[in-house]
Amino acid sequence: MLRNLLALRQIAQRTISSASRRQLENKVAEKQKLFQEDNGIPVHLKGGIGDAFLYRATMILTVGGTAYTIYQLAVASLPKKQD
Repeated sequence: MLRNLLALRQIAQRTISSASRRQLENKVAEKQKLFQEDNGIPVHLKGGIGDAFLYRATMILTVGGTAYTIYQLAVASLPKKQD
């Protein structure tokens, strides 16, 4: 039993340590150039279309949530009519 556990440990260790890793390209210098460029675009929108979409979606949710909250406060502040 112990011998089987030791063999399994060796196999698992060998598989993990000998697995080849993908080499990822370092893109930090490119991103620094993009975000430090003075082109009049706010930094939170310099990432492209994805950033613009997230910004607009956040603004829509914020404005919509604020409007809904004000509506609910107005409904709660008015008394219900007696039939």
